[in-house]
Amino acid sequence: MSKRALLLKIAQDLRASYWFIPATLVLVALALAHGSEWLDRNVELIPFQLPDALTDTQVDGARSTLSTIATAVIGVTGVMFSMTIVAVSFAAGNYGPRLIGNFMRDRGNQISLGVLIATFVYALSILRAVQDPSEAAGVEAFVPQYSMLIAMLGSIVAVFTMIYFVHHVPETINVSNITANLGRRLEREIINIIEADAALDPKPKVRYPERDPDYLFTLEAAGYIQTLNYTRIEELTAEADWHIRIEKVPGDFVTPFTPALAVWTKDDISQDAIEELRACFAVGVSRTEHQNVLFLVDELVEMLARALSPGVNDPFTAINCLNWMHNALKTAQNYQQGLGDAGAGKYHLGPRLTYDELFKRSFLASQPYCKTDHLALAHYEKKARDLERG
Repeated sequence: MSKRALLLKIAQDLRASYWFIPATLVLVALALAHGSEWLDRNVELIPFQLPDALTDTQVDGARSTLSTIATAVIGVTGVMFSMTIVAVSFAAGNYGPRLIGNFMRDRGNQISLGVLIATFVYALSILRAVQDPSEAAGVEAFVPQYSMLIAMLGSIVAVFTMIYFVHHVPETINVSNITANLGRRLEREIINIIEADAALDPKPKVRYPERDPDYLFTLEAAGYIQTLNYTRIEELTAEADWHIRIEKVPGDFVTPFTPALAVWTKDDISQDAIEELRACFAVGVSRTEHQNVLFLVDELVEMLARALSPGVNDPFTAINCLNWMHNALKTAQNYQQGLGDAGAGKYHLGPRLTYDELFKRSFLASQPYCKTDHLALAHYEKKARDLERG
C-alpha cells in the first residue's frame, strides 16, 4: 500500500518542526563524545601527536573548563530560545498567525539552537570522563585531551553561532524580508508549475461518464488536505481502468463525510483498493504551502489586510505586498508562455492554476483593503493598469 502522501506530510512536519535538527545534533554530539573519549583512551592509534601546549590540561583545569563551557552555553541557549519566542509572537501578532510556520522552518534558527545544545551535551559527556587519581581504588588520572580540544572548538563555534543568531533574529522579523521571502517563493512555485505543465506528456482531455459516480470516497478524517499523491492516483486510474475525479485538493478542508474522490468503474472496488486511494491523501490541522500555491497568495493578502487595519496603519507594508503580488502575476503572464488560457498544472488529474484565479485571490482580494488608504489605493491602481497591458 502506498504511503507516499503520509511520508511527504511527515517530511513537511519535520521541516516545520523546531526540534528535529537540534535533536539530531544532540545525538551527533553524544556519538562524537563517545568516539573522542575512545580515541583518548587509545592515543597510540593516532598517527600524529599534537604539541604539548595543547595537551597538558590537568584534572582540575579540565573540569573547570568543561563546567564553564556547559554553564555558559546553556545560559545563552535559554536567552536565544526566549528571543525566538518573542520574535514569533511579534510576527504572529503583527503579520498574521499563519506566518509562524515560516519562522519554525527557518534553518538558521534551528541550526543555531542545535549547535548550542549539542555543545552543552558534548561538554557534559566529556566532563563525566575526567577522572581523579585514586590509589585506594587503583584509578589513574585521566584527562581526555583530544576531547577537550574538540570542546574548546565547539565553544568557539557556539560564540560565532550566538553572534549570527543575534543578527539573524531581527532579519527574520523584518517585514520587508518576510514579504520578499513569500513573494520569491510564490514566483518560484508559479515557474515550477509552468515548467511542469510544459513537460507533461500530451494526453487527451479526461472525459467522465455522463452518469453519477459509482463511488464517492471520503477520507474518514477532518482537517485540511496537506498532501495528495497525484502520481499514484494516475497510476491506479491506468491500472484498473477507472475514471477518477479529484473533488478535494491540498488546501481544502474536509470532514469525515466530505467526498474527496469520485470514481467510475465497471467492477466493484475491493477494500484494499479503497485504502490505497485514501492513502494517497494526508490530512492535517492547518493549511500549508506544499502543493498549494494559493496559500502563499493568501499570506500576502493577510499581511496587506493587517497592515491597513486601523490598529497598524502601515500602508508601505501593504504597498510592498502589492509589489510582490504584481511580480507573481507578471511571471504568470510572461514566463515562457505563461499560464495560458487553460491554466497550467503539474499533473494530468490535478488542479490547474489559471491567471484569472491568481488575480482574484491576490489583487481583487486586496482591493477592499486598499480602498481604505489613498497611498495603497493609488499604488494598487497603478499596478492593476500595468497588469492590463500584459
